[in-house]
Formats: sequence, structure tokens, C-alpha cells
Amino acid sequence: MGSTAVTYLDAQGRYVGASADPRDMGAELTTLLGFLERQRATTAWKCGGLDAGQLRATLGSSSMTLGGVLKHLARFEDDMSAEWLHGQPQLPPWNAVDWAAEHDWDWRTAADDTPEQLYGRWQEAVDRSRGLFAEAAANRDVRPAEAPSISYILINMIEEYARHNGHADLIRESVDGLVGHDPPG
Repeated sequence: MGSTAVTYLDAQGRYVGASADPRDMGAELTTLLGFLERQRATTAWKCGGLDAGQLRATLGSSSMTLGGVLKHLARFEDDMSAEWLHGQPQLPPWNAVDWAAEHDWDWRTAADDTPEQLYGRWQEAVDRSRGLFAEAAANRDVRPAEAPSISYILINMIEEYARHNGHADLIRESVDGLVGHDPPG
């Protein structure tokens, strides 16, 4: 397999762009490499064009919350498994939101939910998603013709969790000092 040089930064260290969405070519290796390139591009974008002082900056204030992470990931589970994998319409409560007008509704409204609602909604979405992926695996392919490959959907889910687990690491450490990336057990 040949190698292609991909440059994300210009001579001044500024992000110069790359494909935001890896191509779904159907070949697993191509898909995986596409997601790796997307992560590399994201790192270059987030770190590019900064001076030494900016590169030393620590966590500042953010409106992101762990409750928002849970609610957002509940939506993501439902969207990937029901919509992308099975071609079903968006599930409630997500289907009642005008996402074009309120793109951060899940994050913003998490503060209105109790911990039990947040944990419950996320766990229910995870359970639904597991069932839909099990069905897809048993039936080999239930996706609509225009849907990306099952590997592509799964890797997209892994990536989303990885992004927000990084956020959760920082937020949780600031809440009560809990550190680490693997649950005990």
C-alpha cells in the first residue's frame, strides 16, 4: 500500500484544511485510515496557529457539562443505530427539535433534567442501539442502500465517544479529582 503525504499545517503552523468526513469506500482499511486522518486533522486544527503562551493555556470556563455529554450521546446512539443503520426516522424526543435553529439543544437542555433522567435516557439509548446492532449483525445487512457501511457507523460512534470521553476526563477531574481513563474492575 502506497503512502500519501497529507499536510494539515502551513509554514506558520496554521490549519489549512482537510476532508471533514472520511470517504466510505466500503473497504475496512480505507475507512479506518480515513478516520485516523480525520483525527489527525482535528488535532492540527485545534493546535495550529497558536503561540507558545497559547499552547501552555490550561482549561478555562466552558458551558459543557457531564449531563450534556450524557444527553448528547443518548441522541447520538439513537441517530446512529435507528437512522443510519436501519433507515428509520429520528426517534423522540429528538424528532421534536428544530436542530437547524437549536443545534445544541441536547447540550443546553441537559441542565433541566434530573440525574435519573439523564442516566436513564442514555442507558435506554445504549440498550436500543445494542439491540439494533445485534439485529444488523444477525441479519448481516439491514441498512438502506444509501447508508454507510456498518464499520463506518461503528467507527463514527467510537470517535464520538472518544471525543466526549476526553471532555468528560477534564470535567470530572475538575468536579471531584477523579482521574484516569479506564473504569475500575
